[in-house]
Amino acid sequence: MKKAVLVIDVQRICFEPEPQPFEGDVVVSRINQLTAWAREKSLPVIFIQHEEPGTEIAYQTEGWQLHRALVTVEGDRYIRKTTPDSFLNTELKATLDQLRIEELVICGYATDFCVDTTTRRAACLGYGVALVSDAHTTHDKPYASGELIREHHTSVLSWAESFPKKIQAIATEALITG
Repeated sequence: MKKAVLVIDVQRICFEPEPQPFEGDVVVSRINQLTAWAREKSLPVIFIQHEEPGTEIAYQTEGWQLHRALVTVEGDRYIRKTTPDSFLNTELKATLDQLRIEELVICGYATDFCVDTTTRRAACLGYGVALVSDAHTTHDKPYASGELIREHHTSVLSWAESFPKKIQAIATEALITG
């Protein structure tokens, strides 16, 4: 099965101001490991960037830019989105179809919004999904820490059995060495 890596919303506005998301720098480092692994295997790397006109995350603003430590190379692809669903009103599905992608490796930011929504949508569309359990993150919320939110969503998504294909939760190291 041909795979692609989706890096969701690892943008400056989400990571660089204080407070930072849970394990923010560690997650970016793991994402760089994942994208290096993918490129070594000639797998597409697709960066997805959220935007909202008239805000600090409007298209091409400083906040919209990818995290400074995120490694990108020529040949990487970029998708713009305006909702938590990376497929809704974007070029993602067409891009994946063009590349004949059947399985997605998902990582990035907002575990409880964009990562969760995109993971569920991918599974509903019939893609095999590997959710990288230690390479997605979110900020602490009044009701739970970023760590607990990541653990909860990873568990819930990987336990779900009603999607066309089961979502697999896998740690960065296990994925890149397996």
